[in-house]
Amino acid sequence: MGSAKYLSIFTLATKQERLANFDSYWEFTQKHGGELFEADKDLAKKRARLQHFKDNPVKLRTPLANPELFYRNYIDMQDDPKSLAPIILMLTGMYKFARHEWVGIKGAWDVVPDMANSHSIEDKISRVHLAEEFCHVRLFDEMLRTCGLDQVEWVPLTPVKEWIYEQFPKAPGFLMDAPAFVTELMGVTYYFYLHRLFDELLIDEPEVRTRLKELLDEITIDEIAHVGQRRNFIGPIGMKVSKWLVKPFYTMFFNDIPEVGQLFDVKQMIKDGEAFDFNEVPDYMVERSWIPSYCKA
Repeated sequence: MGSAKYLSIFTLATKQERLANFDSYWEFTQKHGGELFEADKDLAKKRARLQHFKDNPVKLRTPLANPELFYRNYIDMQDDPKSLAPIILMLTGMYKFARHEWVGIKGAWDVVPDMANSHSIEDKISRVHLAEEFCHVRLFDEMLRTCGLDQVEWVPLTPVKEWIYEQFPKAPGFLMDAPAFVTELMGVTYYFYLHRLFDELLIDEPEVRTRLKELLDEITIDEIAHVGQRRNFIGPIGMKVSKWLVKPFYTMFFNDIPEVGQLFDVKQMIKDGEAFDFNEVPDYMVERSWIPSYCKA
């Protein structure tokens, strides 16, 4: 079956293979996102896609029974998570996951050279990658609006966490590359679990379920490519470190979002991350994404 299509994301690759895949990824990403609007941290095709969703809104047939529970808990959990309905936990958890991503890319945007000063393919890729991540936050915001939550504010984390995120992109590659790769892998793992949760929690809301899947797909397709792109930076020793980091990184990050532990089996998420090989990625996503040549069987 599909197990023959792709190899583990942790498959070793030569430096020459990785360099060739940077060229391949750069060609892909130019077509995938379109023109970079640097001042807006946006990309032409991503902007148009989001506008399509905004121009064709859908809404819940039955509005959230207690939206105030979302607003009371979406920045910091005030109530016992076990007391909250799964739909509220799903929505507050989505915000918190996206918020971490937003804080991280804010810090990186000011460190990575702008396109005018990007002289290597790696730097150019990183700039576009960050713009895609800003697009993801806009898509998450649209997901929340689709569920009737239009008063959401994107607020900073604690000063200590903000400082940590600001320092991370300043670290040399041999320290940053493996953690950056694992965080991308963690995102893909979370998005696949979230996609399945839509089916479970929105069975009576088919229009919103479909729309949330469409919005999440836009993010997931990018992140699948980002997993391969970040993998390109890492040599044999870094790959061993990366696989070792999956468990502590997933554990630490998801512990900071209590909703994840309530909704999902984090131990299984860790196993899925360690075993990731693209074979469970739906064909329609593969067709729009990018996978390193050395991960193809």
